[in-house]
Amino acid sequence: MKHSTTNQRTRPGRGPARRIGRTLALVLPVVLVLSGTLAVTRVNWSGNPSSSVLTASSEDVSTRAVTRAPQEVLRDKLLLELQEKNPGVALTHLQEAVNERPSLAKHCVAIARALGRAAVRAYGPTRAQSFARPVCDTSFASGVAATHF
Repeated sequence: MKHSTTNQRTRPGRGPARRIGRTLALVLPVVLVLSGTLAVTRVNWSGNPSSSVLTASSEDVSTRAVTRAPQEVLRDKLLLELQEKNPGVALTHLQEAVNERPSLAKHCVAIARALGRAAVRAYGPTRAQSFARPVCDTSFASGVAATHF
């Protein structure tokens, strides 16, 4: 019996060094991941020297939300109108918006196609096609057709 107890005490890897090693093996990866994550969030990825330390701050997000392009605002408004009323009303308002602001004409095709795709989702291909009219060179109809086929 004496021989086995003596043997356990002198066996390497059974003392406090092993416990410390196990603790480090568990804690060290966590510390490295957290420090790496913090380092990445502190890097100024925007290239703008005046921006804050954290590039994903709420100020940046609210600024981007406020400064949306006019065509994006119009598209979202018309898509909502298409759902609440019908595609015919949205197309009429698209034509009126382009007539009032000629700078929107270059975006008219993309907006009309988006309206056509949304109309197919909301009304089905046959009913959506019935709302087609010559707004922006029949782009609404091509949006319907692209979604349907």
